[in-house]
Amino acid sequence: MQNLKKAILYLEDGLFFIGKSLGSLGETSGEVCFNTGMTGYQEILTDPSYAKQMIVMSSPHIGNYGTNNKDVESEKIFSSGFIIKSESLAPSNWRSKSSLNDFLSINRIVGIQDIDTRALTIHIRKNGAMRGIISTEDFAVDSLKKKVSDIPSMEGRDLAIEVTRKEKKVLCNIENPLFKVAAIDFGMKNNIYNILLSKGAEVEIFPANSGYQEILSSNPDGIFLSNGPGDPAAISYGIKTVKKLLGKKPIFGICLGHQILALALGATTFKMKFGHRGINQPVKNLITNNIEITSQNHGFAVDEDSLPSNVEVTHKHLNDNTVAGIRCNEISAYSVQYHPEASPGPHDSRYVFKEFFNMMEQNAKA
Repeated sequence: MQNLKKAILYLEDGLFFIGKSLGSLGETSGEVCFNTGMTGYQEILTDPSYAKQMIVMSSPHIGNYGTNNKDVESEKIFSSGFIIKSESLAPSNWRSKSSLNDFLSINRIVGIQDIDTRALTIHIRKNGAMRGIISTEDFAVDSLKKKVSDIPSMEGRDLAIEVTRKEKKVLCNIENPLFKVAAIDFGMKNNIYNILLSKGAEVEIFPANSGYQEILSSNPDGIFLSNGPGDPAAISYGIKTVKKLLGKKPIFGICLGHQILALALGATTFKMKFGHRGINQPVKNLITNNIEITSQNHGFAVDEDSLPSNVEVTHKHLNDNTVAGIRCNEISAYSVQYHPEASPGPHDSRYVFKEFFNMMEQNAKA
């Protein structure tokens, strides 16, 4: 039986929950947001897009299949905290190497369990994502209130520069790659480049603050803009670079990359009340009229009314009608707000990678 300590989750509006420790002991903070997925917690925890965020899993029972060495999307856990109702004490799966609690402890992540996460999810849906603290040390409300007020807001915060790789890296699985993709890493997930590699591409990954001349000097067939954390409008260097890349090569963006492409095209973005996070997000493809169930993780969105006339909305989120995809045929650029690499999540949207390869092929012929 685990030796659990008392823990508290304190929110900036004064609401708090008393529960038990999960993972490491200590104190952590960040923006508290919820994820509606029943599975995929390891991919979620290691997604760089969750930097400086504490994740509430709305499904009550988490950890039943443990953790392993392959279902990770980066080299570490980027989420600053983990919040669940109940952890499975006896994970069962042939691939499992350790329990969720051990995985969090090894990575020194402070979490909390044994609280009503459904009530917490409803509270966030009603009042919006907000700053919070998890602590196993400090239970004084006045002290926690002061600490929460010192946590930086997610608006105006550039986190891509904190999670991006520091040096360029080239990946390739075959001797004669079909295409060369220049990927700008704003917080890139592993399975994105794995899919690009599986389709016969060489992938050259650039740090987020790389200049457009350096990127074009590698003579890529296409440019990929990755997912990542924080406020897209704060990534001024990335927007500036993409502006200068428009029309030079085919461009494909995912999540934060989608938002940065829209900003480079002249649109604006806004912070959502509580965002879209989960593996069950419904999206309509406006071109084919097909409905896709997608994996999403974002707290900002593109303002549809701000899009220039030459940019077409290709996908809409069916829960709130927000923009989930755009394209600009004039310059061979398109992007989606969701995660077609499906880590975690369904494979409904994998076809968008094929579209990127078709764009590169057409551009090469031209």
